[in-house]
Amino acid sequence: MTRFALLACAAAFVVAGCSTTGGGDTASASSRDWTAPVGKDGNAPFPSTYKPYPGRPTALVGATIYDGRGGRIDNGTVLFRDGKVAAVGDASLSTTGYDVVDGSGKFVTPGVIDIHSHLGDYPTPSVEAHSDGNEATAPMTPEVWAEHSVWPQDPGFTRALANGGVTALQILPGSANLTGGRSVTLKNVSARTVQGMKFPGAPYGMKMACGENPKRVYGSKGRMPSTRMGNFAVNRQMWLDAQAYDGEKRDLGKETLKGVLDGEILVHNHCYRADEMALVMDMAKEMGYKVTAFHHAVEAYKIGDLLRENDVCSAVWADWYGFKMEAYDGILENAAFLQREGACVVIHSDDANGIQRLNQEAAKAQAAGRRIGIDIPDAEVVGWFTYNAAKAMGIGDMTGSLEPGKMADVVLWNGDPLSVYTRPEKVWIDGALMYDAMDRKRRPVSDFELGQPGEGDVK
Repeated sequence: MTRFALLACAAAFVVAGCSTTGGGDTASASSRDWTAPVGKDGNAPFPSTYKPYPGRPTALVGATIYDGRGGRIDNGTVLFRDGKVAAVGDASLSTTGYDVVDGSGKFVTPGVIDIHSHLGDYPTPSVEAHSDGNEATAPMTPEVWAEHSVWPQDPGFTRALANGGVTALQILPGSANLTGGRSVTLKNVSARTVQGMKFPGAPYGMKMACGENPKRVYGSKGRMPSTRMGNFAVNRQMWLDAQAYDGEKRDLGKETLKGVLDGEILVHNHCYRADEMALVMDMAKEMGYKVTAFHHAVEAYKIGDLLRENDVCSAVWADWYGFKMEAYDGILENAAFLQREGACVVIHSDDANGIQRLNQEAAKAQAAGRRIGIDIPDAEVVGWFTYNAAKAMGIGDMTGSLEPGKMADVVLWNGDPLSVYTRPEKVWIDGALMYDAMDRKRRPVSDFELGQPGEGDVK
C-alpha cells in the first residue's frame, strides 16, 4: 500500500483495515462475481475485490481531447462523476456541479493501457528471488495463473502511473513455455492484494509462445520441443487432449484450455516471424480457438492483410529488433504498415521502463511511418496505447476511450502526449484522482520504497 493509498483511505473514513471494498469490512476472497470457468464443486476462487477510490465530479475544460477512437476536440470538455464519463464535447457543455480543472494548452486522453507487462511477476529490484514469471519446468503449463506471482508492492506500478499515465495493464507469464498460463488484467491502483487490483469483469487471457524461446529452453534440457516443428506438434496434441476433456475429474490446465475453446479466455501469442504467425492462425482454425493478439510481432508488416482478415491485433514495439534471429527482420515502419492495411495496432512495453513511456513509443512509430509517406493522424495514434489495447484485452466496452458510460480512466497531459517533453499532470482511475504532479501528497510510493536511502516517502 502506498502513502497515497493511506491518505485516500483516511479521506474515505475507512482507515480501519483500509479495505479496497470502500467499506469498513475487509472483502472476502470467496465472494463476488467471477469470469473464469467454475469447477463442478462450485468454487469460484480468487475473485476481484476491487472497488474504486473515492472521487469528485470533475470537469476538464479548455484542453485538446483525443478520445481514443480517432476523435479530436479542440477546446473541449470532459465531464465525469460517480466513476464514469458523463459527457465529452466542446466548450458549450455545462460544468455546473463539477469541480473545474483548467486544461488550457494541455491535452486529455483515456488512461494508458499496457497489454503486455510483467510487473509484479518480475518486480523491482530485479533479483533472482523476485523471478516469478516463467514456470519453466514443462513446455505446457496452462494450469498456472500469473496473478499468483504478482507482488502488489512492486514500485513499477507507481512509476507506470506517475510517469506513463498507465491506468490498466495485463500481466502475462513469460515466454519460456509454449503455453505459459493465464494472464490477469489489473487496475493500476494501490492495494494490499492482487485481488484488490483485479479489473472487475475483465476476461482472462492465456499466454502462448512460438519460435525460439520454447525450443531453446526445452531443447537445452534434451526434451521436446527442440525445433519449430516440435513446437507445433506439442501444441496440437495439447489442444486435442483439451477437446477430449470431459470435466469428470478437475484438471486445472484443461479448465483453462476449455475456457479458451469456449471463447471465454483470450489467447495472447508471443510470436515474431510472419510465417509462424500464419501457421498459428491455421492451427487455431484447426483446433477451434481464436488468437486475440500476437505480441512482439516484429514481422507483422509482412502479413497485415492476413491479420486484418482474421481480426488479430499486433502488439508491437516501436523499434526493438535484431536482438535474436527471429527479431532480425524487424523494421521501424511495422506499425505504420499495419495501420495502412487496416489491421489492429497496439503499442506494448514488455518492460518496466518502457511502460513509463508508451506514448513516446507510439510517437516514434508514427514518425517512422511519416518518413515513408504514411501519415497517421495523432488522434489515431493515441488509440494504439488506449482503445486498441483495451479491445484486445476484452475490456474495450468498459475503458480505453472517452465515451459516456465508460470508466473515467483519464489522463491530463501537460503538453502534446506524442511529444518527448510531455508528462502526465493528473491521472484519474474510475474518476478518483490517483496522481497529481502539482500536489506532492498525491505522488504514490510503494511501501517497499519507504525508508530506503534516496527513495523517501514523496517522489
